[in-house]
Amino acid sequence: MRIKKLDIFVLKSFGFMFVGTFFICLFIFIMQFLWLYVDELVGKGIPMDALMKFFYYTTLTLVPKSLPLAVLLAALITFGNFGERVELTAMKSAGIPLIRVMRPLIITSIILGIVSFYFQNITVPHANLQLQRLLISMKQKSPELEIPEGAFYDGIENYNLYVKEKDSNTGMLYGVVIYNMTNGFENATILKADSGRLETTGDKQHLKMILYHGEQFENLKDGQINSKNIPYRREQFGEKSMLIEFSNDFDMMDGSFLSSNAMNKNMVQLSHDIDSLSAQQDSIGRAYFAQLKSNSYGSHRLSKSDSTKLQQHIENEHVTRINVDSLFYSSTREQRAEWLKREESRISNMKNETALKSKTVFNADKNIRRHQVEWFAKITMALSCLVFFLIGAPLGAIIRKGGLGMPVVVSVFTFIVYYILESSGTKLAKAGEIPVWWGCSMSTAVLAPLGVLLTYHANKDSGVFNADLYKNAFHWLFALRTKRNLTIKEVIIDDPDYVALSKQLTKLSAACTTYLQTTLSGKWPNYISLFTGSNHSRALLVINARYNDIVTQLSNSRRQDIIHLLNMLPVISTTGHVTPFPRKWMNIAAGLFLPVGILLYARACFFRQRLQTDLQQIIKTNNEIQYIINERILK
Repeated sequence: MRIKKLDIFVLKSFGFMFVGTFFICLFIFIMQFLWLYVDELVGKGIPMDALMKFFYYTTLTLVPKSLPLAVLLAALITFGNFGERVELTAMKSAGIPLIRVMRPLIITSIILGIVSFYFQNITVPHANLQLQRLLISMKQKSPELEIPEGAFYDGIENYNLYVKEKDSNTGMLYGVVIYNMTNGFENATILKADSGRLETTGDKQHLKMILYHGEQFENLKDGQINSKNIPYRREQFGEKSMLIEFSNDFDMMDGSFLSSNAMNKNMVQLSHDIDSLSAQQDSIGRAYFAQLKSNSYGSHRLSKSDSTKLQQHIENEHVTRINVDSLFYSSTREQRAEWLKREESRISNMKNETALKSKTVFNADKNIRRHQVEWFAKITMALSCLVFFLIGAPLGAIIRKGGLGMPVVVSVFTFIVYYILESSGTKLAKAGEIPVWWGCSMSTAVLAPLGVLLTYHANKDSGVFNADLYKNAFHWLFALRTKRNLTIKEVIIDDPDYVALSKQLTKLSAACTTYLQTTLSGKWPNYISLFTGSNHSRALLVINARYNDIVTQLSNSRRQDIIHLLNMLPVISTTGHVTPFPRKWMNIAAGLFLPVGILLYARACFFRQRLQTDLQQIIKTNNEIQYIINERILK
């Protein structure tokens, strides 16, 4: 009963957080999506039912993207609250490991992954299709707002409009050219004006174009006139108004052509289309290869007269081998020019035909990869719910900070990393740079091991976020030393025994000199012994212990000059010049892997050289301290 109550408590804590974070994430994604299409929604008189459909289908398409982020944020806040309120400590004190606390939420994350997969496979394709229909219909709702600058616009039937520049504040159009093809392409009426304005009539059935300072050209050719002289009419005007028949009612377009988009298909349809497209691509490739081979080797034939002449030459001269170059240069200049021109034309045609076929094959391969990417994306998006939970729950247990502060920062950072990996992998997969399965699973392959590692460390209470651990590792990696920062103590219980310390300093200097002459005599360390020998030097350990004891006793001195000299004494490393790692198997493995072994060998040489300098500095400073003790204190 205790375990069941614990599961209920964890589920209730996570459930309330998940509902709130899910709607927050969904709202953020909807706002981001609406920002992209705000121009298609504002100021176009779109009916309310169309807007409601737009928001409805947008929400459905963004649910799978909101679920993983909501799981991550809810897990971070839930376990952060557990740690901040010491509830997680109480659970562990009762003998309940973290993985046991996470068990009901792991099952919940799997269920949410199934829900995400259902949306990806069933709901999202239909919602995407309807949303694309709505977006295209909205773009066609008010064409005067869609006329681009510096390009022809054919969104109005039987009309082509060109606008050089637009003023969005006044609605004026400058550099207007209109092709009216109501009577056919050959009888087009052309209008050119310095400026103009496009408005919608009150009945919403026509567009009113008001043009200023322009000309109109109209073709008056009759279909029965065969003369080369075509009559036309030219008209100059200061202001001219014209009505363009156009219905401003909102009509949903037919979206049948959108069904071929890979985003609008479920996994069964995608698998079927991938097989069909692959088979079609194979057949097209074989046909192209046969045609290319035929065009390269078998399509060039001699003319009938040339073939007869060649056959007679072979029979008369009884030749078995023909020198084509000699035949070419023995012909007349006109014949050679004709042959070269004909061959150049044939090669140019082959080049253009091959480029067209290559582009066709490339587009077909790209379409297949697009279908494959959508197939894999439905699985990876569902798995991301579990992956994000395995990241969020242990991070919350380690950070032990609830609320919306630190969890939001960590969630956003994690989601940005996921989004970059997912979008980059998808683009590379669609471009054919990497395999589709790897491009689609790149984000999961990177974040899943991170989630397992964080769960392991959180369950073992290891110091994965211990700053001192990373600081020490950084110091070890870059061979950084710690500096002394001693000051005169305000309260000193025992004064240093300067007589005994003077003798100890003499012995320490002698030991340092002996070590320099025997062990550090200028020889380079042996590569094999460096990675297979002992991980410490006993003589140096004795010197370091005596050295630190003397520094500790002298730190109780009341003299500023002695404290200043103590701060000049270096903190020596006792193992850096001997072996890189404390464990022998790690040293052997590093030594066998030459790139790493060479770097560690250079590091050991650096530590050896630095140790020589440190011991010489200790000897020099010892003499200065002895001088102060003997000449200023004891005298």
